[in-house]
Amino acid sequence: MSLFNVLNIAGSGMTAQTIRLNATASNVANADSVASSVDKTYRSRQPVFAVQAQGGADDISSTLDGYSDTNGSGVNVLGIVESNAPFQRRYQPDHPLADEEGYVTYPNVNIVEEMANMMSASRSFETNVEVANSAKQMVQRILTLGQ
Repeated sequence: MSLFNVLNIAGSGMTAQTIRLNATASNVANADSVASSVDKTYRSRQPVFAVQAQGGADDISSTLDGYSDTNGSGVNVLGIVESNAPFQRRYQPDHPLADEEGYVTYPNVNIVEEMANMMSASRSFETNVEVANSAKQMVQRILTLGQ
């Protein structure tokens, strides 16, 4: 594996973690939003990652729920999925969006889980930056060997 491949892998990892951070930020921003109906209530969103196979971005060898011993060459973001977890119903009869029974439906966002996701994604991004910087330094040192 060349050092340029390392840079590509770290770059795809940074892209994936950026998408994860954006999804987490969206979840946190909408955690306390309410809607007039269950159909309009915000659902928690999470990205789905897969190993990018040696062949390129379109050749998927493994997903989160599967395993392949093929060496990967990066991270693919397959998409963003909405959670099927139940919504939070709170009894607030004075709320303008309360139903006939006095309940308001809040999103299925778990703030503690989202904060853990945010810290994990941030640290993963930082790790990929360090890997890219190390590979860049190695390439620079290789280029100075002939001097």
